Amino acid sequence: MGVEQGVTGRLCLGPPPHPLPPTSSEPCGFEPTYQELASAVREEYPDIEIESRLGGTGAFEIEINGQLVFSKLENGGFPYEKDLIEAIRRARNGEPLEKITNSRPPCTIL
Repeated sequence: MGVEQGVTGRLCLGPPPHPLPPTSSEPCGFEPTYQELASAVREEYPDIEIESRLGGTGAFEIEINGQLVFSKLENGGFPYEKDLIEAIRRARNGEPLEKITNSRPPCTIL
């Protein structure tokens, strides 16, 4: 059957990645976080389809099978990889999805 019960194999991370301006050395932002999360998901679940969509200003939302599981606007930061991987595991096992409420700061400058 390819994927387990309760999973369509689709994960939406937004907004979509887009190249940073060539002069930007900005370590913060959505693209690095998107790439980091997408890479972690691909490593753990290579069969999951990752889709990206343009979001509103400041929006970074994650849906699993059409259900919103994380919103940067609600949490003020980005999700931890382990929490996203756990949400996918739950979906693959047919368990109910819960919103991810833990978040890391959107940017840390040392």
